[in-house]
Order: sequence, then structure tokens, then C-alpha cells
Amino acid sequence: MNKHRSGLQRAALALTVSALIPASPALAQMELIVDLVVNGGNSYNWQRVAPAGAVCGNGSQYKFWYYDSPTSNNMVVMFEGGGACWDYDTCSGRAGVLGASNPNGLPDNYIDGMAPRYVSPIINGADPGLPFRAKDNIATNGWDMVYMPYCTGDVHTGNSTRTYTDSTGANPPLTWRHNGFNNTVAAANFLRGRFPSINKLLVTGFSAGGVGTVTQYHTMRRTLLPTRGYSLNDSGPLFPAPNSTYKSWQLHKTIESSWNLASVYSQMPASFSPADFGTSTRALATQYPSDYHAYTGYSSDYNFSRFSYERFFPGITQAGILANWRADQNNLIAQMNLYTNFSYHIPWHRPLNDSHCSSIITFIGSHACPTVRKKYWYEYAISLDPWQSWKCPSGNKPFDIFFDSWINSGTRTRIKEPENYYNNEDPGMGIVNDLVSVAL
Repeated sequence: MNKHRSGLQRAALALTVSALIPASPALAQMELIVDLVVNGGNSYNWQRVAPAGAVCGNGSQYKFWYYDSPTSNNMVVMFEGGGACWDYDTCSGRAGVLGASNPNGLPDNYIDGMAPRYVSPIINGADPGLPFRAKDNIATNGWDMVYMPYCTGDVHTGNSTRTYTDSTGANPPLTWRHNGFNNTVAAANFLRGRFPSINKLLVTGFSAGGVGTVTQYHTMRRTLLPTRGYSLNDSGPLFPAPNSTYKSWQLHKTIESSWNLASVYSQMPASFSPADFGTSTRALATQYPSDYHAYTGYSSDYNFSRFSYERFFPGITQAGILANWRADQNNLIAQMNLYTNFSYHIPWHRPLNDSHCSSIITFIGSHACPTVRKKYWYEYAISLDPWQSWKCPSGNKPFDIFFDSWINSGTRTRIKEPENYYNNEDPGMGIVNDLVSVAL
């Protein structure tokens, strides 16, 4: 990839190529267009590891990848996202977006696909260059990298084998291995031998991988023994749910049963309460008080929120789902506020991926402003962006600034943005929307 090509040149070239390439095969065409337009996909010398006994949901071999940087002994462990499952429809793939990813396992060249190459600026060490926007290196540039794919449907945390029956009777029963916890333990044990000295360790993940970050930070931290630990959960919240009056109670009880989480709870930090899966956040803060922990996610997330409530509240509307989400999110914020080692960066809305995940693909639109409001009438006349009806008097906090100051200096930042739709009126957001949608 030519790193000196301008964004405008890349965009023009991509459009030209897309017009010349035949429609088939569509996937190869899409990947070439993204590669031409996006300046930021990784090209690491990845090494594949297939631990004995580690399996995907369908029983095939689980594998993960690592890159050993010659210039750093800091490390990122990235847990991949991709839904969840606890019955036939969601584990077989028939449920579509409300199911689990990679139901057919992981090919040996999985790391060369679009998701591992482009999905995480944190893994790539840079917010990617896009048309009219330069590539921007971030704090993890040059670090050792570990990519943990997701194929067990259990947010990297389960410990059970289940047989799920097709309710339509059209297909034979499905045996599914929720083996995420054991896969992670195997990976951690391998990494301990391969990387005996780690300075900074960042354990992070998005969506289901965000949940895995919270539940498996303890596994990675106590096995790898870094000098300093960091956990960043992107849009995989474990909301407090101590009883049935809490909106996430039904989800938690369902997955506890399907994934045999009781067997995993015994491996959690001492302050974790088996009566409330949502105490995982508290457990991180108290078990590792000198480490740095953070959460990021949108108040308008209409992806993870559907998993949380749609199956458990029949007939619930989008407005009802988001109301539940925001109520649960407030409970999580109250819990994080109890501990000085927790930061959070919570924007309101981004028209990409249903406002799901702040740190994937690009940081465009992942800023947060605690003072955002509608402009006064006279502010349009003196504004440099008269098309924009929203104003941030205190200045937007971009996600990369939040992230870099947190990693480099241990800066604690807490921002929860009030309701606004600034991103819907941002021309730059509109320009990259189609490209990012293709990448997703």
C-alpha cells in the first residue's frame, strides 16, 4: 500500500477501479476497493497458534494470531466481537444479525480477511486514512499484537457443550461448544511462554469482545504479569442486574444457564458476586486498583441493545429498547463512578453500525461533548459550519485523544454526552458512511 497517496487520489482511484472490475466476484472487488481507499489496514507478519483442546462452536480447531514487534514489549490483546447465541436459531446462523458470528469455524487464513485487517484502529496502531482525512498514529502503534477471533457464541466466556433443537423440525439437533473460557486460558498460557516480559498490557475488545474484555481481563492479567495493565471495553457492557427488576436480568440468567457460567464464576476475582453478572466491572476495579480501566459505547446503540432486550420483551419497540439501554447504562455509570481507576467515553449517536462500537473501523464520529446543545439563532451567522445546528461550547473530545492520554499518561476522563445528532449533520460523516458500511 502506498502510504504517501493522498485521500483524494485514493478515492478517485477506487471509484475508477470499481467501475472497471466486473461485478463478480463481489467480495474480491469490495476488498480491493477498501484497500485502495483506506490507508490503515495492517500487514503484520502474523503467527497462527492452534492450542490443543481449543475449539470453535462447531467443534473445529480454534486458533488465534500474534505479531511480535521488534521495537516494543507493550502488548494489545484484542477480543473480536460478533453477536452471541443460546439456542438453535442463533447458533446455527439462521437468526442473522441476532446470532453468533463464524458458526462454521475459522479458516487458516482468517487473519487475512477484511475484519482482522481493518476492524480495529487499536490493533492497527492508527486511525486510518480516508478520503479527505489523513492517517493518524495512536498510542498502540508499534506494539505487540494478539488477535483473538470469535467463533463460540459465548462472548469468549462459556464453558459448556449444548445440544440445541430446531423448533421447526426441519433440521437435526445442533451440538454447540461454548468453549470461549478455555480457549482464552489456552491462549494466555501460550502467550506467557512466548512473551515472558510485558511492560504495558492492554486487553480490549468490541461488542461481544468487549464483554470478553471484562470477563477475561483477570485471566490475561494474572497469567501474563505485565508491569502495567489496561482494560478497555468497547460496547460490551455488563450492566448491573442484581434482581428481576433490572432490564438485563433475563439476558444474564439465560446465558448463565446455556453457557454454564457458574463454572467460570469461580475463576473470577474475589469481589465478583455470582448473584449478579454485572458485578464484573466492580471486580476489575477492586482486584486491580493500580490498573487503568475504561468503557466506551453509544447511548443510542441499537445493536447490542437488541440482544439485551428484544428476545426477552416481546413486542418491544426500538424506542423501548433504547429506553432500557439508557436506564441500564446509567446504572453502569453509577457503578464506575465509585472507583477512581475507571474512565468512560460515552457519545450519544453515530449513524454507522447502528451506533454500535466507538473504536472500530474509524474514529470519525466517536467524539463526545459534555456541553453539546442546539445553536442559538445568532450563532449561525458567525459559525464556520452554518449547516450544523449543534454546538459544543467546551469543544469535542475525540476518541483518539481520550485513548492516547489514557494509555500514555493514565489520564482519567469521564464524559457522558447528552442527546444530540451532530453526526447526522456532519458532511465528513456522510462522505465516509458508505465506505465504512462496506467495510463493516
